[in-house]
Amino acid sequence: MKENNTAENGKLYTTLGGDGFFEITIDKSVFYGYAKRVTEEKDAVDFINQIKKKHSDARHNVYAYVLKNTNTTRYSDDGEPAGTAGMPVLDVIRKTGFTDAVIVVTRYFGGILLGKGGLVRAYTAAAKGAAEDAQIITYTDYTEFEVECPYADHEKIRYECQFFDIIEDGIDYSDTVKLKLAIKTPSFEAFNVKLSEISAGRISAKKTGERFDKI
Repeated sequence: MKENNTAENGKLYTTLGGDGFFEITIDKSVFYGYAKRVTEEKDAVDFINQIKKKHSDARHNVYAYVLKNTNTTRYSDDGEPAGTAGMPVLDVIRKTGFTDAVIVVTRYFGGILLGKGGLVRAYTAAAKGAAEDAQIITYTDYTEFEVECPYADHEKIRYECQFFDIIEDGIDYSDTVKLKLAIKTPSFEAFNVKLSEISAGRISAKKTGERFDKI
């Protein structure tokens, strides 16, 4: 799980962008990898059961999942030799650095024994392929805020926004202009200082919320 605090990036949160699928055949054994973003254990278990039902005729449905908020980690070899299936799938999640995700790898045995090393490589490849297909995305924490200003100042403020990588969520026009914006949290105070500089202290930012957004 990639999560840290830095002056430049703030808190980082890495997870899957959506659902992923990957298929690989090794020595006649077919491996289907499925990946999904989940935030609750119930959703992870439901997804595992869904894949097991879909591939009820398969010999093995191996899985692993990691959940951030509850610090939960689970995995299963589902009948494969200990350490050759569930743990390699879990290692893909851990080593790649994402969280709030479940991966299931289904194996249809092709009649040729792969050995422990072969199984580890196969389950790793299927899990990694599914995760990459789902897209691994890193988010950082943003502070949402509003800036209310006279019409004469709003273009000047919007010009400064580009130097702070600010996201513009909306603009309301009435007697004044109200800009609804979001900025990487560590940069909020610096932008507020810039607002004061360009407006001779007349304009400041008002915090309205927090969120994670893509870097």
